[in-house]
Amino acid sequence: MNTKYFEKIHLWGTVWNYAALAMMYFVPLALSVFYGAWPSLGIIGKTLVTLIPLYWTTAIIEVVTYVPMLGAGGTYLSFVTGNISNLKLPCGLNAMENAKVRPNTEEGEVISTIAIAVSSLTTTAIIAAGVLLFAPILPKITADGSVFKAAFNNVLPALFGALGAGYFIKHWKLAFAPIIVGVLVLIFAPETGVGILMFITIVASVLGAAVIHRDLLSKESLRGSPAPEEIAAENAVNDTDE
Repeated sequence: MNTKYFEKIHLWGTVWNYAALAMMYFVPLALSVFYGAWPSLGIIGKTLVTLIPLYWTTAIIEVVTYVPMLGAGGTYLSFVTGNISNLKLPCGLNAMENAKVRPNTEEGEVISTIAIAVSSLTTTAIIAAGVLLFAPILPKITADGSVFKAAFNNVLPALFGALGAGYFIKHWKLAFAPIIVGVLVLIFAPETGVGILMFITIVASVLGAAVIHRDLLSKESLRGSPAPEEIAAENAVNDTDE
């Protein structure tokens, strides 16, 4: 792959990730300075003790899980703009699927980065339009007594169901293991985070693929190699066709 491209990607990706991190810290810091209200160190310590084991673990798992699928450019964009699992990841994977390219290739890197960039711009435009147009009526249609309440509660399942159905139909043998494992995890541990659940299902998918691959190899070995006379006959037919 082009090393200059990745050098620039890592340079600007690092710059913008640190810039986004600084902005995240700057907003509460500016509010504390402006209002003169500072949280006590005891409260911060207790909160961090509770959150660090959960969110830091999830963050590490998400990096290990997302980077091979999104590529360098897509990863930097996704971690700056957010909404990875429910928006950026499906957009990147769907774009590569439609373009018939694979992750971890030059083509996949370009397609994933473009798809996630366009997704970020589109999301920003849609959110801005939604805030302006739906702000007056949104509280009413999302209220507990509204007939639309159930629809808003199932936006993410509908999104992932629509995107995943195509993959499940095309590769139902590969989809079997992660679906079963994911359902079992949610049954016995319904509070499992999305990042951890995704990592578990990906491991199940890899193990399932390994089992299927081994089964195919064993079937090929049982069939055995074609006999020399069969190879000679096939070559003779090919020569005649030519």
